[in-house]
Amino acid sequence: MAASELYTKFARVWIPDPEEVWKSAELLKDYKPGDKVLLLHLEEGKDLEYRLDPKTNELPHLRNPDILVGENDLTALSYLHEPAVLHNLRVRFIDSKLIYTYCGIVLVAINPYEQLPIYGEDIINAYSGQNMGDMDPHIFAVAEEAYKQMARDERNQSIIVSGESGAGKTVSAKYAMRYFATVSGSASEANVEEKVLASNPIMESIGNAKTTRNDNSSRFGKYIEIGFDKRYRIIGANMRTYLLEKSRVVFQAEEERNYHIFYQLCASAKLPEFKMLRLGNADSFHYTKQGGSPMIEGVDDAKEMAHTRQACTLLGISESYQMGIFRILAGILHLGNVGFASRDSDSCTIPPKHEPLIVFCDLMGVDYEEMCHWLCHRKLATATETYIKPISKLQATNARDALAKHIYAKLFNWIVDHVNQALHSAVKQHSFIGVLDIYGFETFEINSFEQFCINYANEKLQQQFNMHVFKLEQEEYMKEQIPWTLIDFYDNQPCINLIESKLGILDLLDEECKMPKGTDDTWAQKLYNTHLNKCALFEKPRMSNKAFIIKHFADKVEYQCEGFLEKNKDTVFEEQIKVLKSSKFKMLPELFQDDEKAISPSSATSSGRTPLTRVPVKPTKGRPGQTAKEHKKTVGLQFRNSLHLLMETLNATTPHYVRCIKPNDFKFPFTFDEKRAVQQLRACGVLETIRISAAGFPSRWTYQEFFSRYRVLMKQKDVLGDRKQTCKNVLEKLILDKDKYQFGKTKIFFRAGQVAYLEKLRADKLRAACIRIQKTIRGWLLRKRYLCMQRAAITVQRYVRGYQARCYAKFLRRTKAATTIQKYWRMYVVHRRYKTRRAATIVLQSYLRGYLARNRYRKILREHKAVIIQKCVRGWLARTHYKRTMKAIIYLQCCFRRMMAKRELKKLKIEARSVERYKKLHIGMENKIMQLQRKVDEQNKDYKCLMEKLTNLEAAYNSETEKLRNDVERLQLSEEEAKVATGRVLSLQEEIAKLRKDLEQTRSEKKSIEERADKYKQETDQLVSNLKEENSLLKQEKETLNHLIVEQAKEMTETMEKKLVEETKQLELDLNDERLRYQNLLNEFSRLEERYDDLKEEMTLMLNVPKPGHKRTDSTHSSNESEYTFSSEFAETEDIAPRTEEPTEKKVPLDMSLFLKLQKRVTELEQEKQLMQDELDRKEEQVLRSKAKEEERPQIRGAELEYESLKRQELESENKKLKNELNELRKALSEKSAPEVTAPGAPAYRVLMEQLTSVSEELDVRKEEVLILRSQLVSQKEAIQPKNTMTDSTILLEDVQKMKDKGEIAQAYIGLKETNRLLESQLQSQKRSHENEAEALRGEIQSLKEENNRQQQLLAQNLQLPPEARIEASLQHEITRLTNENLDLMEQLEKQDKTVRKLKKQLKVFAKKIGELEVGQMENISPGQIIDEPIRPVNIPRKEKDFQGMLEYKREDEQKLVKNLILELKPRGVAVNLIPGLPAYILFMCVRHADYLNDDQKVRSLLTSTINSIKKVLKKRGDDFETVSFWLSNTCRFLHCLKQYSGEEGFMKHNTSRQNEHCLTNFDLAEYRQVLSDLAIQIYQQLVRVLESILQPMIVSGMLEHETIQGVSGVKPTGLRKRTSSIADEGTYTLDSILRQLNSFHSVMCQHGMDPELIKQVVKQMFYIVGAITLNNLLLRKDMCSWSKGMQIRYNVSQLEEWLRDKNLMNSGAKETLEPLIQAAQLLQVKKKTDDDAEAICSMCNALTTAQIVKVLNLYTPVNEFEERVSVSFIRTIQMRLRDRKDSPQLLMDAKHIFPVTFPFNPSSLALETIQIPASLGLGFIARV
Repeated sequence: MAASELYTKFARVWIPDPEEVWKSAELLKDYKPGDKVLLLHLEEGKDLEYRLDPKTNELPHLRNPDILVGENDLTALSYLHEPAVLHNLRVRFIDSKLIYTYCGIVLVAINPYEQLPIYGEDIINAYSGQNMGDMDPHIFAVAEEAYKQMARDERNQSIIVSGESGAGKTVSAKYAMRYFATVSGSASEANVEEKVLASNPIMESIGNAKTTRNDNSSRFGKYIEIGFDKRYRIIGANMRTYLLEKSRVVFQAEEERNYHIFYQLCASAKLPEFKMLRLGNADSFHYTKQGGSPMIEGVDDAKEMAHTRQACTLLGISESYQMGIFRILAGILHLGNVGFASRDSDSCTIPPKHEPLIVFCDLMGVDYEEMCHWLCHRKLATATETYIKPISKLQATNARDALAKHIYAKLFNWIVDHVNQALHSAVKQHSFIGVLDIYGFETFEINSFEQFCINYANEKLQQQFNMHVFKLEQEEYMKEQIPWTLIDFYDNQPCINLIESKLGILDLLDEECKMPKGTDDTWAQKLYNTHLNKCALFEKPRMSNKAFIIKHFADKVEYQCEGFLEKNKDTVFEEQIKVLKSSKFKMLPELFQDDEKAISPSSATSSGRTPLTRVPVKPTKGRPGQTAKEHKKTVGLQFRNSLHLLMETLNATTPHYVRCIKPNDFKFPFTFDEKRAVQQLRACGVLETIRISAAGFPSRWTYQEFFSRYRVLMKQKDVLGDRKQTCKNVLEKLILDKDKYQFGKTKIFFRAGQVAYLEKLRADKLRAACIRIQKTIRGWLLRKRYLCMQRAAITVQRYVRGYQARCYAKFLRRTKAATTIQKYWRMYVVHRRYKTRRAATIVLQSYLRGYLARNRYRKILREHKAVIIQKCVRGWLARTHYKRTMKAIIYLQCCFRRMMAKRELKKLKIEARSVERYKKLHIGMENKIMQLQRKVDEQNKDYKCLMEKLTNLEAAYNSETEKLRNDVERLQLSEEEAKVATGRVLSLQEEIAKLRKDLEQTRSEKKSIEERADKYKQETDQLVSNLKEENSLLKQEKETLNHLIVEQAKEMTETMEKKLVEETKQLELDLNDERLRYQNLLNEFSRLEERYDDLKEEMTLMLNVPKPGHKRTDSTHSSNESEYTFSSEFAETEDIAPRTEEPTEKKVPLDMSLFLKLQKRVTELEQEKQLMQDELDRKEEQVLRSKAKEEERPQIRGAELEYESLKRQELESENKKLKNELNELRKALSEKSAPEVTAPGAPAYRVLMEQLTSVSEELDVRKEEVLILRSQLVSQKEAIQPKNTMTDSTILLEDVQKMKDKGEIAQAYIGLKETNRLLESQLQSQKRSHENEAEALRGEIQSLKEENNRQQQLLAQNLQLPPEARIEASLQHEITRLTNENLDLMEQLEKQDKTVRKLKKQLKVFAKKIGELEVGQMENISPGQIIDEPIRPVNIPRKEKDFQGMLEYKREDEQKLVKNLILELKPRGVAVNLIPGLPAYILFMCVRHADYLNDDQKVRSLLTSTINSIKKVLKKRGDDFETVSFWLSNTCRFLHCLKQYSGEEGFMKHNTSRQNEHCLTNFDLAEYRQVLSDLAIQIYQQLVRVLESILQPMIVSGMLEHETIQGVSGVKPTGLRKRTSSIADEGTYTLDSILRQLNSFHSVMCQHGMDPELIKQVVKQMFYIVGAITLNNLLLRKDMCSWSKGMQIRYNVSQLEEWLRDKNLMNSGAKETLEPLIQAAQLLQVKKKTDDDAEAICSMCNALTTAQIVKVLNLYTPVNEFEERVSVSFIRTIQMRLRDRKDSPQLLMDAKHIFPVTFPFNPSSLALETIQIPASLGLGFIARV
C-alpha cells in the first residue's frame, strides 16, 4: 500500500519528543513522494513543520485508530511500534486503571503502587478453568494457563517473572503461588501455601534491602518449584536462589540500607533474649550506617522482627537455631566495627583487647588471639615451604569484609536449606510449576561486576524467549500452512559468545585471576587486544582505559573494570575459615560443611550477587580430587554453570513470561513516566517482541470473524455460501498488494497496518451510511417539527379568526337586531298609514275598475261579434275564390298531364320488357310512398300542435275569467270588513285611555315598593357579609386544625409504618442470616460427616484385610445389576444362600418388537382355539342328544360317528398341546432374563422362534382338519332334506322307507331343522349383503349419472366459449374436482388417524394389562408349578375391604423395604408411571402401622434406616439432578405427611374427616421432623451445587459471548491470544441451551411433584447463579463492556423473564436477582458525559456497588468509532457522588452464595387408603391394612 494512501490529510502520526518520548500530531495536508517536510498540527494546538531525515527519508509512525487503543493484547494493534505500545499501556494504566496487558505470550504488569481489589478468592474462582484469551489480562490468567497446560500436556511449566527493582516481581510471583494453592483442590495445599508464604518474611528480611528505587528490593533471584501429584494437587515446594548481593553486607550507597535483618536486630536489642548479643543503635555499626538512612517511612523494624520470628517457628526452625542465626548476624555487625592500625606499608595490627573483636569472638565461640592473628596475616604455600606473611591495612580491611560476606552467604544458604526441608513432601512428585523471580536488565551510571552478571543472565533469558517465540510462530505457520519466511530479528547469540565463549570476557577474567600479578588494568588491555575492532558488540570508551562497552539486546552498557578481579576471585583466607570451623558454637561449623564437599556451584560465593542451586536438574557426578578445585572456582564460572542449569530447567519446561514495569521512581499511585517506561520496555524485551511480531503477520483473523467484522465492505453479490472464498474475493479487491496478507486453513494473516487500513475503510463506509441516516432522520425530524409548527400556527390562527368571527358575528347580530327592531317599528307605522290609504284606494279602485271593466267588456263583446261577422264573410269570399282558382288549375293540369302521359306511354311500351326499368320504377314507387308517408306524419304532427294550442288558449281564457270573478267577490268582502273595523277602533281607543290611567298608578306603587326593597336588601347584604366573614374565619380555623390533625396523624402513621417496615426488614434479615448460618452449619456438618464416613471406610478396609476366596453376595449385587444398584450396609445381613428363583426376580427390559409379534400371534391362536372349542362344544351337545338313540342306527352310521368322536378326541389332545405351548410362550415372555438373552440371534430367541413356527404349522394342519370335518357335517346335513322338497321327492321316499326306526327319523328331522336354519341364515345374510351391494351400486350409478350430466353441461358450455376461456374453464373444473377429491381423502385420512390413535390407546392398555397379569402370575407361580401342566386361569372375584391407610411389614423385612424403595429405586420410572411422592407415602403408611402397634423400636429403626439410606443414595448419585430432585421432593412430602397427620391443630386445618382419623396416636415425631428438615436442607444445597455444575459452562457462552441478535456487535481485532468467538459454532452454548436446560430442570421437578414454593426457591437460586456469573465475567472482560453488548445482555435477560412468565414464576423473586446484571447492561447503554448523566447513573444503579460501577466505566470500550470513551473526569464525578454510599468494597458477586431455603407446609389431598402399591416396586412382602 503506497504511503500516499496512508499519509493523507487528517492522518495522525507519532513524532519524537524529548520530554514525552512520543507526541501525537495530525497531518494538515497530504504527503506526496519527494516531500521533505510534513505540515503537522500538534494536540496542544500548535502547528509544526516536521523535516524528514534526508538519508533514510523515513516517515513518522502512524497512529492506530481509536477503536484499537486500550486493547488487552498489544499484538492486536494494527501498527506495532514503540509509540503505539507506550500509548496503549498509558491509556490502560491511567484511564482504565488496568495494570495488566498482554504482549503476545508476555504479560506486562505495571506496578500501581496501590492496593487493588483484584486478587481475592472470588477473582481466582472467576479465572479458574477459563481460556487465557477469554478474560482480561491478569497474573491469574497466566497461572491458570500454566496449570492447565501442565495437566493437559503432561509437561512441567515455568513462569518467568522479571523486571527491575520496585517493579513488583515478588508480589506477582506470590500471587501466582497463591493461585496454584487455591485451585489445586488438595486438602493440604493451604498448609503448603502458608509455608511458602511464611518463607516470604524470612527471605525478605535476609535477602531484601532498601535501595534508592525501592524500599523492599529483592537483592537475589529465586526459582520456586511447586510440586504436584498425579491428581495435580500441591504436595510441596522447593526454592533455588541466585546471585545474592553480598557486597551490600559491607557497603551501602547513599540513601540505601543493608539487609533488613540487621536493622530488625538493632530495633529489638532491648529484648531480654537479645541482651547477650550486645547490640545497640544501627548508627553504631559500620555495616549499617554507611547509607545514612537507617529508617524506612511507615515500617516498624521491631514488629517486622516479630513477624520474622513467627515465620521461622512456622517453618520448624527451633528457638535455639533462631538464636544461633541472630548470634551470627550480630557477630557480623561487630566484625564490621573491627579496626586496623598500620605498622608500615605492608603490615598492620589490631589494638589490644579490641572490644568489637572480643564480642565477635564470644558470639562465634572462637579464640580471640587466633582470630586476631589471622585477620592481620595470611599463609603462602609454595612447592617446598609455607610462609606466614603480614598484610597491609587495606588488605586486612578487604579480608575482614570478605569474611563477613562469606559468613552471611553461608548463613543465607543454610536458611534456604531449612526452608526447603520444611516445604519438602514425602509424596512422589509427578510434575511441577516453577516460578522464577529474577532481576531485569540493569544499567546505572557506574556498572560493575554485579550488573555484568545480571545482564549476562538477561541475555540468556532473552535468547530463550526469542527461541520460544519463534517456535510458537513456526508452529502456527505450519498449522495454518503459511509459507515460513525467515524474519530478520536481533540475535543475541554473538553477545552471549562475547561473554561466555573461549577467550570471551569471562574466560579472560578467569585467566587474569590466575595470574600472580593480574590487575584490572591488565585485564582491560587484554579485552581491548582480543575484541576491540574484531567484535561489533564490543567497544572502548573514548575517555577511559579502564572500562569497556557491550551492546546488549536492550541497550549499550559501559562497565568499569575496577573491582572485577577482586569480586570474581572472592578471596577468603583459608585460615580464617579454619578458625571459624573450630568454633565451640555448634551451628557455625554446620555453615561451612559445604566447603569440604561441594555439592553444586552454589557452594562458593562472590563479592557480588551469589548463585545458589540446591536442587540442580542434572547433578554432575563428582570425581576424585575434585574438592580442592571446586573450592577455587571463580564467581563468574560458578554463575555461568548455575545459569546453564537454570536454562536447562527452563528449556525442559513450557515457559510463561511476566514482565514487571515500574511506572515512576517516586512510587506515586497510577502515575506514568513515559521515559522510565520506555527504558524498561526496551530492557525487558517487550519492544523486541513487538518488532518481531511486526516483521511477520501479527494480525490474525478467522474467516468467520473477518466476515462478521467487514461484512459492511461487501456487496450482496460478493457474499457466497463459502465464507473462505468470500473473504478471499473481498480482500483481493480491497488490498491489491498480495504480500500484505496470507490465507491459512482457518485464519487470514495480515501484515502490520493492514487492519488499520481495513478499519479506515470500514469507518468511512459506516460514516457515509451514518451521514445518510442522519440526513434522512434530520429531514424527517425537521419536517415533523415544521408540520407540528404548522399545525400549531393553524390552530392559533383558527382560534384568533374564530374569536374575530365571533366578535363580528356578535356585531352583526346586534346590528341585525337593531335593524329588525327599526324595521318592525317603521313597518308598523307605515303599515298603519298604508292600511288607511289602501282601504281608501281600494274603494276608489273598486268603483273605477268596475266602471272600466264594464266598458272594456262591452267593447270586447262588440269586437267579438264584429270578428265573427268578418270571419264568416271573409271565409265565404276566400272559399269562392279558391274554388274558382282550383277548378282552373285542375283543368290545366289535366291537359298537360294528358299530353305528358301520352309521351310516357310510348317510352313505357318500349321499356316494358326491361327488368331494370321495372326495378327502377319500383324503387321510385317506394320512394314516393315513403315521401307520402312522411308528409302524412308531418301533417298529423301539425294538427296535434294546433289542437294543443287551442286547448291552451281555452284554458287561459277560463282561468282569466275565474280570476276576475274572484276579485269582484274579494272587493265586496273588504268593504264589509272595513265597516266593522271602524267600529272596533273606536272601542279600542277607549280601552287604551283606561289602561294608561291604571299604568300610571301601578308605576307609582312599584316605585315605592322598590325603594323599600332596596333598603331591605342593603341591610340584608350587610348582615350576610358579616356572617360570611365570621364563617370564613371559622372555616379557616377549622381547616387549619384539621390539617394539623391530619399531618400529625400522617406523620405518626408514616413513622409507625417506617418503624414497622424497618423492624420487619431487620427481623427478616436476621431470620435469613440465622437461617443461612444454620444451613451453612448443616452443610459443613454433612461435609464432615461424609469425611468421617470415608475415613471410617478407609480404616475398615485397612483393618479388615480380605481373606482369599470368594464371598457370595446377594443376588441383586451380581454382575447383571443395573447402573442404579447400590450395595448398602443392609446387604451384609441378608441371607446369602443360592436362590433358585433368581432369574424371576430380576427385572430387565423386554425386546418390545418381539413382544408385540408374539402377543399378536398369541391372540390369533387364542381366537382359533376359541372357534375350535365352540365347534367341539356344539358337537358334544349333538352327541349327547343322540346318545340314547345311537344303538338303533345302522352300522355304517355308527362307524361315521365313531370316526368323528376319534377326531374330536384328537383335536382335544392337540388343543391341550397348543395350550401347553402357549403357556410356554407366555413363560418365555415373562421370564426376567438379562437384556442380551432376548436379543436377536440369542439361544432363547431362537427357541421362541422355533416354537412359534411349529405352533403355526400345527395350527395350519388343525385348520385343514376342521375344514374337512365341517365339509363332512355339511354333506351329512345336505343328505337329509325336508319332506316338502319337490326336487328329490323320490329319494326322500326311499330314505323314509329305509328309516324304519323312529329315532333315526327324529335325528333326521333335527338335522333337517338345523340345516334349514343354517341355510336360512346364510340366505338372509347373503340377501342382506346383496341388497347392500345393490344399494351401493345404485348410489354409485346415480352419482355417475349426475357426474355425467354435469360433465355434458360443462362440455356444452365450454364448446360455446372461445378457446382461451375454454382452457381456463377446464382447468378450473379440474382444480375443483381435485380439491373435492383431496377433501374426501383428508376426511378418510382423519378417520384412519382416529382409528389408529384409538387402536394405539387400546394396545397400550392391553400391553399394560398383560404386563400386570404376567407380573402377578410370575409372582404367584412357585418353582414346582413352572414345569407342571398349566391350569386354565379362572377369575375369582375379590370382596371389597375397607382399608385404614396403613402398610404392614415384618421387622426382618425392613432392610428389604429400604433397599427396594430407596436404594435401588429408579426415579425416572417412578416419576413417569406412578403418583408423585409414592415412596414417601409408602414409608409414612409403614410408620403409621408401627405407630398403630405402639412399637417405638420399629418406628425409630424405620426412620433411621430411611434417613441413612437417602444419604447413601445421594452420596453415590449426588451428581445426578434427577436423583437429587426426586429425593428432595419425597423427603419434603414425607416431612409434610408427618406434619399433616401429627395430630396438631395447626396442621389439621385442611384435612378431611377421614384424614383426621389417620393421625398418629402414640408417638410425637417432632424431633424426627427436625432431622428430616435438616436432611431436606442438605439435599437442597446438593441440588443447587448440581445445578451450578451443569449451568456454569453454559452461562458465559450463552449470556455474554453468543451473539443472540445477529449483527449488533461487531468483532474487534484480537491479538495472539484469540478470544472465544461470539459466532455460535458447533458445540458452543447459546441462550437457547440455557433455556432448554432450565426447561429440563423445571419439568423434572414438576414430574417429581416438588412443592411449588420450593420450585420457586430453586428457580430463584438458578437465576442468581446466572446473574452473578454473568456479571462477574462482565467485570473481568474489557471486550464485553460495550454498548452493543449491553443490548445483547438486556435481550437475553428479557428472554429469561419471558421464560419466567411462561412458567408463571414471576413472583418467585428470580427477576430481582438479575437486577445487578440489568443495571450493568443499562450502564453500558446510557449516556456518560454530563453531570446530569452522572446523577442518573447514581440513581439508576442502586443494586451495583461503587467498585462495580467504576469498574464497568473503566472497562467501557467502544466497538465502533462512533462511540465515545468514558472520560476520566466523568468517572471521578461518579466516585464523588457515590463516596457517601455504604456498600461492600468487594468487586465480584459471590456466585457460591446459596439463599436460605424454607419448606412451607403443603398438605396432601390424597387419601391414604386409596394408594395402590405397584408390583414393579417389588414390595410384595408388605400388606395393606
